[in-house]
Amino acid sequence: MAAKQKKIAIINDLSGFGRCSLSVQIPVISALGVQACPVPTGIFSNHTGYPDYAKKDLTGFMPEYLKKWKKLGLKFDGIYIGYLTSSSQINIIKRFIKDFSDKNTVVVLDPVMGDDGRLYSGYKKSTAKALKELVGLADIITPNATECCFLTDMEYKEKRNEAEWADIAGRLSVSGAQKVVITGINMGSMIGNVCFEKKNKKAGVSIVRKKSAGKTRPGTGDIFSAIMAADAVNKEDFLTSIKKASDFIAKCIVKSDELKIPLSDGVCFEEFLSLKN
Repeated sequence: MAAKQKKIAIINDLSGFGRCSLSVQIPVISALGVQACPVPTGIFSNHTGYPDYAKKDLTGFMPEYLKKWKKLGLKFDGIYIGYLTSSSQINIIKRFIKDFSDKNTVVVLDPVMGDDGRLYSGYKKSTAKALKELVGLADIITPNATECCFLTDMEYKEKRNEAEWADIAGRLSVSGAQKVVITGINMGSMIGNVCFEKKNKKAGVSIVRKKSAGKTRPGTGDIFSAIMAADAVNKEDFLTSIKKASDFIAKCIVKSDELKIPLSDGVCFEEFLSLKN
């Protein structure tokens, strides 16, 4: 049987300015040889890290949008779930997974809700609470340090030891996820990613470290999870994928600093889109 091109449904918001969400994930996933099929949850003039922004919640439009996809008989090799604009979208996504996946579909959840111990501007606590319902439906989860604490009802702490992070990653996997990576953990001069993987009925924890390349920028988590999702449907090794994503983001941050791009504008990933070779 001839090989077919893989495709991923990306459920996320679209920000017109400030590199993040769909605007970075579509080109990155495409550069990895996977068709990127967006399902916008909302439209923002610019991301919420700027002082002001315009927003359009697309919850009411999503059922009509997806009804047309169902009529086409679409199925996806991967389903990525990112930023949700309302808790009402949870049930829509549950139905989406049922209608558009099969036994081989990889579901990746990036529970985009906050950073530095706080929820993002405009993100409701009710949505953060409801998001827990999707954890058990995901094969791979990619929360940051703040998001994993919201998902496990644990107090946010800026510093934890490796055993504590490993314990949190293990808790997140209890709901069913085979692979968990807690991203962007500050470990002094290093940035760490705590990885939990179930394999052959055994669980393994490891930490992928990368020397800190510069200040935190918006959109890096979106790029990270996009690479993870594309690699997952391409059957790439989990830890190898994490290292690739970390290396790529570090390179983008360094280049962004060289070009004096404002932190709020994200990273100039466009300079390095030849990821496939």
